[in-house]
Amino acid sequence: MSKPYVRLDKNDAAVLLVDHQSGLLSLVRDIDPDKFKNNVLALADAAKYFGLPTILTTSFEDGPNGPLVPELKEIFPDAPYIARPGQINAWDNEDFVKAVKATGKKQLIIAGVVTEVCVAFPTLSALAEDFDVFVITDASGTFNPMTRDAAWERMSGAGAQLMTWFGAACELHRDWRNDIEGLGNLFSSHIPDYRNLITSYSTPKGE
Repeated sequence: MSKPYVRLDKNDAAVLLVDHQSGLLSLVRDIDPDKFKNNVLALADAAKYFGLPTILTTSFEDGPNGPLVPELKEIFPDAPYIARPGQINAWDNEDFVKAVKATGKKQLIIAGVVTEVCVAFPTLSALAEDFDVFVITDASGTFNPMTRDAAWERMSGAGAQLMTWFGAACELHRDWRNDIEGLGNLFSSHIPDYRNLITSYSTPKGE
């Protein structure tokens, strides 16, 4: 039985960026590496554009998982940064859960590496505590399509909504009359074809 439409609300959403670490990124093979990095940064830029509370976390970063992708720290220099000493499921880390609950938001937008572990585990844990969870599929990556699809099925079966960063941004925005230029420029910087659209819109019309 399908659930009612739960719509993303910029006033009630927080973003969790889980384990986007240099070592783990080398494992991503279900999406082109350059496209994947672009999608992660696009989601981060959207979170900043909408002023969403954002939490960064890493797992065992002194080991082979490696450090956080530096661009994320640059985008969110003041965001909570939880370096988990060993917990695989971020939700098993007390500081992480405290940071999430401190946002006061009911909707969690989650992305990470790898999909079936670093994304799925906290997603399932948050759902169990009655959060609404939105998984950004194209800013999450893993070994291959088979493991990705299994993770997607597990999460969606538990009640998570699967979205892309572009779809999430549009749902958060709601109405182009709120702003054209700012979001249009964000889209243009991450989607080459969208720049053509904006250029066409911005070109002065003949009298």
